[in-house]
Amino acid sequence: MRFFFVLDYRGKYRYISSEAFSEIQFKFSHWKKIWESAKKKLMLLPRRILRQEQAFRNALNLKESTISIFHSGRLGEKKIKTKFRFFLRKQKTKHIFFLVGEAVLLPVSGLMAILPGPNVFFGVLALLTLTHWQAFRGINRLLKKKYEFIPSPLFSKWEETLEFKQESDFLHTLEKIEKEYNMPNIHKVLWK
Repeated sequence: MRFFFVLDYRGKYRYISSEAFSEIQFKFSHWKKIWESAKKKLMLLPRRILRQEQAFRNALNLKESTISIFHSGRLGEKKIKTKFRFFLRKQKTKHIFFLVGEAVLLPVSGLMAILPGPNVFFGVLALLTLTHWQAFRGINRLLKKKYEFIPSPLFSKWEETLEFKQESDFLHTLEKIEKEYNMPNIHKVLWK
């Protein structure tokens, strides 16, 4: 599995993996209707957010002590390592706040059970909590690993088109990235 640390069109770094985006898998027989409805709501979140959360979750399954991460190569080795560590710590803090907020709201969402039909509010909140918990654990595991940063000319070209605001080249560059790294729909992650 390959990992990538690259700027999106807003100038924010994204950490993603080469693994194809997949829906969250749960097996609940009794509450299946609630979970399926909640899962549909969760999938309405922007692809860039879900893809990054999935990349963090994928870190839980890594056995290697060193992780290879592709980046643009426009920053020096020391600078990109510092930026990546800062990015991970910022994400860790963000996930802690999300988990605390969701833990406070989860009991309140149980009150929605008085409404007729499945309690989608509880289901969506539970799925979000589980997603953030898995991502938080993945971030903790990533912070303990060593990183090997590999420069990629395609990501360098992507960041150049962003820097010079050459929107006509955005799709062309993203298509090349999709083909080279086998990452379908990367434009939904790095662009609008």
